[in-house]
Amino acid sequence: LLGSLQATRALMVAAILLGLVAVFVAVTGMKCMKCMEDDQVKKMRMAVFGGVIFIISGLAALVATSWYGNRVARAFYDPFTPVNTRFEFGSALFIGWAAASLAMLGGAFLCCSCPRRETSYPPTRGYPKNSPSTGKDYV
Repeated sequence: LLGSLQATRALMVAAILLGLVAVFVAVTGMKCMKCMEDDQVKKMRMAVFGGVIFIISGLAALVATSWYGNRVARAFYDPFTPVNTRFEFGSALFIGWAAASLAMLGGAFLCCSCPRRETSYPPTRGYPKNSPSTGKDYV
């Protein structure tokens, strides 16, 4: 096989493996999981780290799919390519682009769940508690 085809295969395999790792890391950081329950900041950081891995996985899938799509388009418009060996964009390319987009979007959503270090708002104060009314206050 051509070197570019082997590279796109390697990128897709890497994207799949990174996606699996990202699922396990992000599940560890979910609020509903009992793992790392005692430290919420570390738990949120695990979710953000899973989001970063999802973004990297999506980028790898996007590069591989776009690289192969470029190869298909160049071969289609090449006048020296025989008509019976020309490829067209198929459903696998569109599924690859959609999967890469969804992986990056999901990773971005996980990265947005980053815990804030400090708030710029002043601490909230409750309303002062009044003493119970004796019934003579309103007269």
